[in-house]
Amino acid sequence: MAAIILDGSELAKQNRIEMKKQVSQMIEKGVTPGLAVVLVGENPASQIYVNTKKKMCGRVGINSYEYLLDESVSEQELVDLIVNLNEDDNVDGILVQLPLPKHINENRILDTISPLKDVDGFNPVSVGRLVTGADCYLPCTPAGIIELIKLSGVSIKGKNCVVLGRSNIVGKPVSFLLLREHGTVTICHSRTVDIRSIAKNADILVAAIGIPHFVTDDMVKEGAVVIDVGINRMEDGSVTGDVDFDNVKEKAYAITPVPGGVGPMTITMLLRNTIKSALRRMD
Repeated sequence: MAAIILDGSELAKQNRIEMKKQVSQMIEKGVTPGLAVVLVGENPASQIYVNTKKKMCGRVGINSYEYLLDESVSEQELVDLIVNLNEDDNVDGILVQLPLPKHINENRILDTISPLKDVDGFNPVSVGRLVTGADCYLPCTPAGIIELIKLSGVSIKGKNCVVLGRSNIVGKPVSFLLLREHGTVTICHSRTVDIRSIAKNADILVAAIGIPHFVTDDMVKEGAVVIDVGINRMEDGSVTGDVDFDNVKEKAYAITPVPGGVGPMTITMLLRNTIKSALRRMD
C-alpha cells in the first residue's frame, strides 16, 4: 500500500487560518505583529523566498518590512541596520536572508540580532536555549518537520530517529527537537560508515543531505515515516528532493513530497514565531 502523503501546503494553510484569527484579535487590542526581512544582493532564489514570505505575512495580517541592500553593502552598515531594527518597537522579528556575500561575517550578523527578535532561531543564545530545552523561538524548518511527523499520527516518543545531515540550519536543530519529543536520535553525515544500514533501522528518517534521490527504497524500513528536506534544482529547471519519492512511497508509511512538503511549513513556523514575539508587547 502506498504511503500517506504528508501535505505541507495544506497543513500550512490550516495553520494560517488560525494565525489570521489570532492576529485579528491582537490588532483589535492595538498590536500588529511586524517582520523585518533583510536581503543582501540579488540572488534569484532568495528574492523568490523573500517575496513568498511577504505574501504569507499579508495573508495573516503581519506587517512586512523589506530591506533590499546592494551586494556591496559593508558589514558595519548591515550591523547598524540590525541594531536599529532591534530597537524598533514595530518590528517583532528580524530575518536576514542567507547566504550573505563573502565579505560579510555571517556569525557577526546573526550575533547582532536580538534573541528577543530572532524568529529564525539562529542566534547563539537561541541555539543554546534549544539545546538545553529552554523556551525559545524554534528554528523554522526543524519545527515544521516536527509538525509534519505529528501529522502522520506517528508518535516520536521511543522511536528510532535517523537524521541525514548535520547542518546548523536543519540537521543539528531537528535532532534536538526529536530529542525533546523523546525520540532516540542518530545523526549521519559525510564521514558516517555504512549510512544505508543505519538509515534502514529508522522508524523516522529525515533526509537533509542535499543530494538528489540519495535515499533509495533499499535504505528505508518498511512502514517508516520519511521526511525529505532536500531542495535540489535539476538541469531541466525542476525541483527534486533527497529521497527517491516514487519508489520510497511504496515502502514508507508516510512521506513528504518535494515541493509541497517541508517548504511551506518553514514559512508557517516563521510567522508563528513572529506572532509569539509580538505577544510579548501585550503582556
